[in-house]
Amino acid sequence: MWNLRDLLQSVFVIALATGGSRVLGLVREAVIANRFGASADYDAFLIAFMIPNLLRLLLAEGALSTAFIPLFAQHLGRGRELADRFASNVLTVALVFFPLIVALGIWLAPQYVPLLADGFPAAKQALTISLATLMFPFIMLVGIAAVFMGILNSNGRFFAPAWAPVFFNGGMIVGALVIAPQVNPPIYGLAAGVLLGGLGQLLFQVPFLRFFNYRFTFEPLNEDLRRMMGLLLPTVLGLAVIELNVIVDSKLASRLGDGQIAALQYAVRLFQLPLGVFAVALATVLLPLLSRQAHSENRLEFIASLKQGLHWAAFILLPATAGLLVLGGPIIGLLFEHGRFGPEDTARTLYALRFLALGLVGYGMIYLLTRAFYALQDSRTPVVISAVAVAINIALDLLLIGPMGIGGLALATSLSGFAEMIMLMLVLQHRLEISLMPRIALDLGKISLKALFMGACVYAADLGLSYVNPGEFARVGLGVAVGIASYGLLAFRAEGLRKMAQRD
Repeated sequence: MWNLRDLLQSVFVIALATGGSRVLGLVREAVIANRFGASADYDAFLIAFMIPNLLRLLLAEGALSTAFIPLFAQHLGRGRELADRFASNVLTVALVFFPLIVALGIWLAPQYVPLLADGFPAAKQALTISLATLMFPFIMLVGIAAVFMGILNSNGRFFAPAWAPVFFNGGMIVGALVIAPQVNPPIYGLAAGVLLGGLGQLLFQVPFLRFFNYRFTFEPLNEDLRRMMGLLLPTVLGLAVIELNVIVDSKLASRLGDGQIAALQYAVRLFQLPLGVFAVALATVLLPLLSRQAHSENRLEFIASLKQGLHWAAFILLPATAGLLVLGGPIIGLLFEHGRFGPEDTARTLYALRFLALGLVGYGMIYLLTRAFYALQDSRTPVVISAVAVAINIALDLLLIGPMGIGGLALATSLSGFAEMIMLMLVLQHRLEISLMPRIALDLGKISLKALFMGACVYAADLGLSYVNPGEFARVGLGVAVGIASYGLLAFRAEGLRKMAQRD
């Protein structure tokens, strides 16, 4: 049976590091908001960065890690030398493959940018193409960093991969504060910061790889690499299907006027904060664990680990949802409303954030459920389910954007996320021959009541404080304190009653 204490310790290490990275990410967004606001230039940057960032998810941190880790773990079980040889071959092939991707991306930029933002005028499209050309080498830097990340995580060394994104955020902050004032237009400084951050993310992990014995091996067609590609391709397709949502949302938002893409992006950043701090951390720890348990004789350990992971995801993300719904306005005002980011930008961002927050727990559980499929070396099923969810999302986008604007795009994202979560659960419980949904539904119901109580307490405290107009910092600080206290009180009381019932 897996050790809950060890699991939570690993989750805490990653959550702490990821939390530090996300806090720095919020600082980054605050700096960007101050420097660029929800402007046309920042719209251009977001579209230009979309394809390199999409490829990062498809070919680097997302798909590469999930395909690499289960196979590396299998090799590691047979001996360190076999595992190192496998990793060495993957790294060598990556060093050849990613420069070719960069060259292709730069060459095709004038073709794909107009497709992504057909609502941009000619001058804005020209700026976007120029920024995309500058930033495309980012994919090579983070692609190599992702191989390092897979090696470290497979060996239970979570610290360096978790802290590496801090350097990406730091690079963008340097780009916005230091480089941007030196170039014209200043948005080029932010693009340079992307490259600086990607390089930092790569170099930071190198000293932690001293245990890894790299030997030049270039066997692009060997059996192990073909098996990895067999797992990688469906995962890439699945992530591509998911990212199609982002592309469609941005394309539709580009027709709503300047600043709409930027406002939606600021909302997404806040939405991703609790996901990145906890759900991603939990999924990162669970994947190697589930990969080992999936191939053991006792499948009950696999099921227990998955159920516990889903419980913890709901336990954290439901109160986070309540917090974003109640305190979204003060949080946006505190973080972003300064410099070129004005009250109208705050209102637009809050409008999108409230609809996005409704899907927080759905996306958190998707992270864990897909890792369960990857651990079972089934990357095809999540692809099919993701495709169905994307079709639902696009249909809802087209239905809701007219009456609701970017709020409709955000609501479509949340609803499709819940649809995907339900489909993944149904298939997985059939595959494992267990009853998963009733247990999760019961957990969601119980935790939702606690989260609602917490939200009511936070709302009452914020309403009372608003009469004296103390400022956004005090409103956010008091709201967080009241939320932690009220939710913690209910959670500890429920745990105490459960233990008393067990003793009786």
